[in-house]
Amino acid sequence: MVVMGVSGCGKSTLAQAVAQLRHVPFVEGDAHHPAANLAKMREGIALTDADREGWLATLATELQHAGAVVLSCSALKRRYRDQLRQAAPGLRFVFMDLSRDEALRRVAARGAAHFFNAGLVDNQFDTLERPDGEPGVLRVDATAPLPQLLADVSAWIDHKETRQ
Repeated sequence: MVVMGVSGCGKSTLAQAVAQLRHVPFVEGDAHHPAANLAKMREGIALTDADREGWLATLATELQHAGAVVLSCSALKRRYRDQLRQAAPGLRFVFMDLSRDEALRRVAARGAAHFFNAGLVDNQFDTLERPDGEPGVLRVDATAPLPQLLADVSAWIDHKETRQ
C-alpha cells in the first residue's frame, strides 16, 4: 500500500500508523531521495520528472522486494503511480486529500528543520493529478483525526481482503 498526497498531508504519520497496526514494515519514501533532490527542495526548487525518475525506480524496487509494506510517497502523477503499480501488481493507494491552504499552513509550521520548503506547496498542487476514479484508491480527508483515518483504512483493507 502507498499512502500518497501533497506535502504536509500527513502521509508519513498515517503510513507509519497503518504499518504498525497491520504489523508490516513502513518505508519512508522521502528517505530514498538522492541528496541532490533534497538540496533542490531545501532551496525551494521544484523537482522535475527527471529528478523523480531515480527516486521512483528505487521505490519500485523497494516494493518488489519488500512483500507486504506501507510506503509513504507523494505519487503526484498517474504515471508515477502506474510505475509503482507495475512493480507491485495489486498495489493500493490511500490518497490523503488536503486543501492548498491547509497544506501551506502545515508545511510552514514544520519550520526550517524540514527539507521541504513551504514555497513548493503550490508546485505540489500544480503537479498533482488526482487519482479520482483510479482502481484501488481510497480517498480520505487528511484533516480527519488519525484514529478515524486508521479505522477507515483498516475497514477498506479488510473489505478488499474478504473480496479476494
